[in-house]
Amino acid sequence: MEASNITIATTVPASRKLQREDAQALLAKASKMIVAKGKKVVEFKGGKAATDEAVDAMLGSTGNLRAPTSVVGKTLLIGFNEDAFNGVFS
Repeated sequence: MEASNITIATTVPASRKLQREDAQALLAKASKMIVAKGKKVVEFKGGKAATDEAVDAMLGSTGNLRAPTSVVGKTLLIGFNEDAFNGVFS
């Protein structure tokens, strides 16, 4: 993050488990969401166009919000993929 001059506004400790309701609230505020699972990257619409499939993609097998989760303007990044990350932060 430092190499890209990115300032972290809020950090949520891993001990605070964010669940489905938290994921829905984040997605409702976003215009789009990019979910990365390994090399697979999927984009979803946010706001009123958000679907249950999009919320499901945000959650891990435990039902908690996947990490890392980043909010960049009106875009949500869930998981990590270097190309997706660089595309949003450049």
